[in-house]
Amino acid sequence: MNHISIIGGGIVGLSSAYYLHEAGYKVTVFDKGDLSDNCSYGNAGYVCPSHFVPLAAPGIIWQGIKWMFNPLSPFYVKPSLNKALINWGFKFMQSANPQHVENSAVPLRDISLLSQKLFEEWEASAAFDFGYERKGMLEIFQTEAVAAHAHHTVEKAHELGLDVKYLDKAQLQALEPQTPLNAIGGLQFNCDTHVYPNLLMKNLIADLQQKGIEIKTNESITGFEKKNGKVTHIRSNKQQYATDGVVVAAGSWSRELAELVGITLPLMAGRGYSLTLENSPHQINHPIILAEGRVALTPMDGNKIRMGGTMEVVSTNTPPNFQRVKGILQSVKSFLPTFDIAFPAEKDIWHGFRPCSADGLPYIGRTSTYDNVVIATGHSMMGLSLGPGTGKLVEEIISEKPTSIDIQAFNPQRFD
Repeated sequence: MNHISIIGGGIVGLSSAYYLHEAGYKVTVFDKGDLSDNCSYGNAGYVCPSHFVPLAAPGIIWQGIKWMFNPLSPFYVKPSLNKALINWGFKFMQSANPQHVENSAVPLRDISLLSQKLFEEWEASAAFDFGYERKGMLEIFQTEAVAAHAHHTVEKAHELGLDVKYLDKAQLQALEPQTPLNAIGGLQFNCDTHVYPNLLMKNLIADLQQKGIEIKTNESITGFEKKNGKVTHIRSNKQQYATDGVVVAAGSWSRELAELVGITLPLMAGRGYSLTLENSPHQINHPIILAEGRVALTPMDGNKIRMGGTMEVVSTNTPPNFQRVKGILQSVKSFLPTFDIAFPAEKDIWHGFRPCSADGLPYIGRTSTYDNVVIATGHSMMGLSLGPGTGKLVEEIISEKPTSIDIQAFNPQRFD
């Protein structure tokens, strides 16, 4: 039986472990933390085929430059002479064009639909609960400029076979009768679903451990031993382990690990923040994206509401800037005027790093340098949504099976 070492215990690493074990591999998962609070926990929980536009899209550069002067803005890149940031930024700017958006739509749709199908298989198996709900998602807007773009989004979504509807103000408000909305219209993405991330991670970990998958926490991988074009051993801060294959799924820390196997991975950490109203006095019926504010809200686990946002491109050792949460709360108040939410204590604010590729598409594939190393990272804000799909693709790559979808667009070395 081949032994596969997975570096990273987020949703992508754990999903890879799930499908590799199912295929008959012995699996060990390594994580530098204790699996209690990585980026797979604090997100909005969306499983969203609606997100077929990559982060690197026309207009984001100019908008990002304007936002850099606003400490509460939803997108921020900390200026630095860091070589990795310069390399990433240059490639990001090159990718932010209409042709890239057009080319990305089908690959993003396909991996999203694959992942959603696998979430539904998990739900049907009743092996573990993760709060899966089929409520769709609303994206609401306040300006005519965004409304005009929304019509184009509907057209493109229909071309891709996705169930999306344009809503005027009255139709939108009718879907959320308990909460006044300050918006001129919205989009209803009936193709989307959502989960409760905390429950998903807790119960997925328990399921893997019950199956005998070893999960080593608080163990950082520091190097690899290689021979004859393969990685034969991995070294951690504790000891060395023999291995037949490696999956690099370490999120925002994957770039450094990829360098150890001779791969230059244009990847930066994009920090996000969220807070959860554990016993919310407010009510929303659907997950909601506030378009101009770039904020996501999700009803989950009964009477909880999670709200989160911002994309703060910084190094992973940069201290958190909790003032950015003020921007989230301001956006919520602007769109949902009855939501009077006090600024929370720092201990109640979640923050985590999303691994952002240079073109908004994940990196999924085998490396050319060592043929038993597979990269699975760079999912940006879509990590949880694409987790099961990525895990299934990792298993198919390692097993040398035909992949469920075309993965050419996700080649980890596409920038070489």
